[in-house]
Amino acid sequence: MKAKTQFHKAFRLQGETFKSSEEIIIFSKAISSEVHSFFKQWFNASSFIKVKTSGSTGKPKIIQLQKEDMKNSAKATGKFFNLPENTTALLCMSSNYIAGKMMLVRALTLGWHIDVVEATSSPLKKTSKQYDFSAMVPLQLTNSLSEINSINKLIVGGGVVSKELLAKIQGLKIEIFATYGMTETITHIAVKKLNNFGNVIASETKQSHYKTLPNIKISIDNRGCLVINAPKLSSEIIFTNDLVELVSETEFKWLGRFDSIINSGGIKLIPEQVEEKLTAIIKQRFFVTGKRDELLGEKLILVIEGVENDEVLASIKKLKTLSKFEIPKEIFFVNQFIETETKKINRKETLNILAKNFN
Repeated sequence: MKAKTQFHKAFRLQGETFKSSEEIIIFSKAISSEVHSFFKQWFNASSFIKVKTSGSTGKPKIIQLQKEDMKNSAKATGKFFNLPENTTALLCMSSNYIAGKMMLVRALTLGWHIDVVEATSSPLKKTSKQYDFSAMVPLQLTNSLSEINSINKLIVGGGVVSKELLAKIQGLKIEIFATYGMTETITHIAVKKLNNFGNVIASETKQSHYKTLPNIKISIDNRGCLVINAPKLSSEIIFTNDLVELVSETEFKWLGRFDSIINSGGIKLIPEQVEEKLTAIIKQRFFVTGKRDELLGEKLILVIEGVENDEVLASIKKLKTLSKFEIPKEIFFVNQFIETETKKINRKETLNILAKNFN
């Protein structure tokens, strides 16, 4: 059966042009098995493709996304960032997941010239070309700072951009944006600018607000969590577990995850807010979470990647931005964190390593 999904006439892959979808599928075999698999799915007769969620906030699962919705998402990104046909783009993320798949969908739909490189932690080491647009996770950006100006606009997702990294990207000519989204929303539905604020000194508030893309309506439920109404991306209203503060009809501030709140002696602590404060003194990867406690119900603990360091607790107690409730009651060290396939910290599996300490 002939594929129903076509592609823009200006589309190029690794510099090559194509007359048919069959040519693209055949050509992609030489790139990678995952890119080849995506094109076979995209150009088949089905109206949807199957996508695996990242598993960072729960067990990975397979969901179905409508191809028409994915095209709409691509068009919204192109409009928001002013990326018309003949835009040069670099795909350096795995196309097994939605972020990588959508880079290819944008190229096919908008007529971009896209190159695909291996999804390593330092993706720009083997390329010297200049690109209009790309997408990375924070680790890739951290490892690419010396080459990052070879990209004009960059979106960063899949993790929080630390204050240390944020400081390093100020003054760079590249425009960098953090994204908010998930597999169910077909990647990002909102972005926030991280650098290049012109002559205006960027305030903490200005940096913390996400702005929605076109045709996205947002609200909050009775838990204070974000509700997304995006009829061109999903036929259903999406109820998230993300605690937010609405700034306007099109802007919000992300606070943390509802399902990660720690109730310690009646005080509700949001781990993500505590982690943001701790980035001022902890340079390696870490996270905070709750541990059962007979007196408090739950107590806040800190888990750090690396070798044990007795000076950390002393530094934390001197950190004036922390309230007394936000000071970790215990600190644990793990040689290496367990990661998801998309290189996010797998908190649940990492905590299993510490299970013997939780008795």
